[in-house]
Amino acid sequence: MIMITHGEKDILQTIRERDNIPCHIAIIMDGNGRWAKKRGLPRVAGHREGVKSVRDIVEACGELNVQVLTLYTFSTENWRRPKEEISALMGLLVRTLRKEIDDLMKNNVRLTAIGQIDNLPGEAAREFREGIELTKDNSGLNLNLALNYGSREEIIFCVRSIANKIKSGQLVPGAVNANCIQEHLYTANIPDPDLMIRTSGEFRLSNFLLWQLAYTEIFITDILWPDFRREQLYQAIDDFQRRERRFGKVSEQVR
Repeated sequence: MIMITHGEKDILQTIRERDNIPCHIAIIMDGNGRWAKKRGLPRVAGHREGVKSVRDIVEACGELNVQVLTLYTFSTENWRRPKEEISALMGLLVRTLRKEIDDLMKNNVRLTAIGQIDNLPGEAAREFREGIELTKDNSGLNLNLALNYGSREEIIFCVRSIANKIKSGQLVPGAVNANCIQEHLYTANIPDPDLMIRTSGEFRLSNFLLWQLAYTEIFITDILWPDFRREQLYQAIDDFQRRERRFGKVSEQVR
């Protein structure tokens, strides 16, 4: 069980009182390797410690009634990493899913995924599909993992799907608009993120939700992912709640 400090209780009470909790939070979980390197440990040690952060953030989001939490877990570009690290990551994914599935069920968390899941190694793909099936009727937090995911690949998938429908006569070109594109993305049934958090201080999107982040509020922190816990999440939400979201309008129109 996670213990909450007095400082965390204060900021938690404040963000709850504002009644403006982000519906969808997306996180680029960056810095596992650097966390391990700073401690003279192998990179996989950073990934293992990062799982603890995932557990705490999932629990905190559930308690705050966040509807969707999307975690950038493994990108299509991550296949370029050393084979030993990829193998360790896939093994960690399988073990984590097996270990955490009971807690997901107990906490009413629904597991979903965006990305090319079927192209994962066999055991990882099977484990993930089983987790999705087991939790599909849960009605609490939607834990959405971006796994073997790349936003450019997603957009290519979307364009091909629309082109095939036009070719077969199911869709006319004039019907292609923003809503049509949204309906053909991996995230068709998920609202766009309200808040995107990136850890480790990097200022880039790294091929993550390029369409969906058009009007998302972005929060960058220097904290490495294994050190990012609910206190830092609360700070990010506090920052989000202090912003004015105009969506192209002027301040007077949204007040």
